Amino acid sequence: MAARLFGGYRTMMAAAAKSGAEATAAAGKKAKGGIGKPVPVSAQLSKFLGANEASRSDAVKKIWQYIRQHDLQNPANKREIRCDDKLKTIFNGKDSVGFLEIAKLLSQHFVKSA
Repeated sequence: MAARLFGGYRTMMAAAAKSGAEATAAAGKKAKGGIGKPVPVSAQLSKFLGANEASRSDAVKKIWQYIRQHDLQNPANKREIRCDDKLKTIFNGKDSVGFLEIAKLLSQHFVKSA
């Protein structure tokens, strides 16, 4: 009886593993979407990034790269970014922003698609 019980379990597990692998393969074939999809950006962000289209994730990566290169994090409070003139153009002229504000402030620069 134990062999019959565990034999059925193995069959179920093999079917589940196969369906998971199939789902992964199908996901790889899908078009890129969400925050990874390049979309048109505002003139200010376009000037900062040097491109007319960008994905949200790429824009955030490039902004953080710029912040690190120019040492713009407040040493006393690493969660605060001190904005130079270039960052002020995309962050509504603010002198400093919290790192959690970056995504919110960037959302206005991504053109909404219908």
